[in-house]
Amino acid sequence: MNRPASPRPHPQPSGLPSLKGVIFTSVVGSVLVLVAAVLFALLPGALSEARDFRAARPCSEVSAPENGDCLSEWPGTVVSKETGRNNKAVTYWVTVDLGPEEPSFRIRMRGNGPVWRELAPGDRVTAFAWRDLVWQLGSGELRQDTTGAPDREPAVRLAVGLALLIVGSVFLRGAGWLHRRRAVRATDTPTAQVLVVTAATLLASGIAVTAATATDALWLVLLVAAAGCAAVRTATALLLRGLARRRTA
Repeated sequence: MNRPASPRPHPQPSGLPSLKGVIFTSVVGSVLVLVAAVLFALLPGALSEARDFRAARPCSEVSAPENGDCLSEWPGTVVSKETGRNNKAVTYWVTVDLGPEEPSFRIRMRGNGPVWRELAPGDRVTAFAWRDLVWQLGSGELRQDTTGAPDREPAVRLAVGLALLIVGSVFLRGAGWLHRRRAVRATDTPTAQVLVVTAATLLASGIAVTAATATDALWLVLLVAAAGCAAVRTATALLLRGLARRRTA
């Protein structure tokens, strides 16, 4: 008795997007978008603090200082300076005495700067403070920031978040595109199309990053990023449509 031959699986056409590729692309896109969401969730407070710090005026120019929002100066004397290690990175510390009415405190300097190199126990210094946070230490004409100084970190975090959001969205859209190509068993993947999408992604990310680092206004950053993405997407669609017409002509 002859047994019926077991059906053989149809071989996957050469060039057809693989299921692993679709899953990998969607996972990468989801992770990038999730990381961007976490960065955005941490932004409001940091952006507000950085904006308040840049808008602060010296206490001598403010008639009624409230909540330490003005920039104050505390004269003090260096007690000691030392180095340490934090996650294999060298840290630089200065202990300053502000007088008998205030306890001495340690200040972590930002790097091995000019103030830290020149200081010695007994030297007179000026601690520049904002909201009871020493953000800069001065010795004569020299100035050096501390690690507590509000800086451009919120802007960098915003720029990174926008770039990750744009790239992650492109990955998710690419995963959907690959899935549709698998469904219709399309095997031709024009190289020009991939290059155009890649260039468009880099351009849109560059516009968003530039906006985030050029201005402190969050609404303006988001407006420029959205407008840039819309313009790049429109130009990309028109270019891809023209390439498709040329390919089928």
